[in-house]
Amino acid sequence: MRWGLFSFLERELTRTVPVCLLFSRSGSYAVVSEAMRAAALLAIEEVNAAGGPVAFDLIEADPGGDPRAYIDAARDILENRKVKHVIGCYTSSSRKDVLPYFEKHDALLWYPSHYEGFETSDNVVYTGAAPNQHVIPLARYVLARGWTRAFFVGSNYIWAWENNRILRDVMTSAGGTVLGERYFPVGETDLDAVIGQIVEARPDFVFSTLIGESAYAFYRRFRAAMPDGVDQARDMPVASCSLAEPELAQIGPEAADGHLSSSVYFSTVTTRENERFKAVWRKRFPELGHPSADAEASYIAGHLLARAIERAGDPALGPVRRSVAGLSLDAPQGPVAVDPNNHHVAMRTRIGRSTRAGTFEILTVSPAPVRPDPYLVWEEEFRRQPS
Repeated sequence: MRWGLFSFLERELTRTVPVCLLFSRSGSYAVVSEAMRAAALLAIEEVNAAGGPVAFDLIEADPGGDPRAYIDAARDILENRKVKHVIGCYTSSSRKDVLPYFEKHDALLWYPSHYEGFETSDNVVYTGAAPNQHVIPLARYVLARGWTRAFFVGSNYIWAWENNRILRDVMTSAGGTVLGERYFPVGETDLDAVIGQIVEARPDFVFSTLIGESAYAFYRRFRAAMPDGVDQARDMPVASCSLAEPELAQIGPEAADGHLSSSVYFSTVTTRENERFKAVWRKRFPELGHPSADAEASYIAGHLLARAIERAGDPALGPVRRSVAGLSLDAPQGPVAVDPNNHHVAMRTRIGRSTRAGTFEILTVSPAPVRPDPYLVWEEEFRRQPS
């Protein structure tokens, strides 16, 4: 009788759990967002195919890159459909816009994007890089090479503002200078004036926090604007914490090479799990090219969600939030683990240089996963000069 009751309860735990993917499949940054959706979908398909104690019932919402549409989608998903787990959002502004609804409805957003930090919510699991995992490593890299004169150009929203603030603090504390700082609406491509200012200023490097079509236009036009005898990649390199493989294809081979990106994953990472992941990715999504860091973060989110529900035995926010703390995963980038104190993920940091082949040559890798520090409270880590 006891065994029969156990079997009944076990069957109850294997019923499917609704999960929604909230990604924009059109709009200025659709190239990155589409790759994120694909990777989350791949994780869901793998979980369902495994026949384990957790299976997902897929729901999707497409805000089309419209800020207001994210709010409308979140309200429908959480209020009408009663979904408790959502994987999605690329921009920080979309995350900020929907977060109050997750808090109101006791739901959990699995946010799979590198971001600016300075946030920890009981209703979010952050599977992308925190600022000490991409901005700070980039700062050390440029300063170690004597690049002390920077020009900042970015999209006009919180991601760019905060990352520029962090890098500016590090640069100035090391005696560096920010020669200029310009912002543009998301999707703006009329960038010739600021490119002229940058060429005239001749910084050691440009820090770009432009996203989507704005970024692609900037890379192309900046390369084309170089005076005779100036090698843009060598003499005025562009550094970023967001440039990824799908975007290199959008930039085009004539201007895609020689740019620096600080990330936790590149498709050229050499791990056994990454080789498996890339093989499955190519078969399932051949039209999307190489996988990217935000795509991998979405893949991680899907698998961590399944493991957290299995561990908790309950898909409700409270049990899942408790069970996800400390969870580890052999991800394509290497082993990752959820920090129990802030629900961000410990990951190795990497600096890559883009190639005409649409991939990145990996220049540096941290010797071990870096513990996430979203508030940069470890002052000695934040201020440490590069060696």
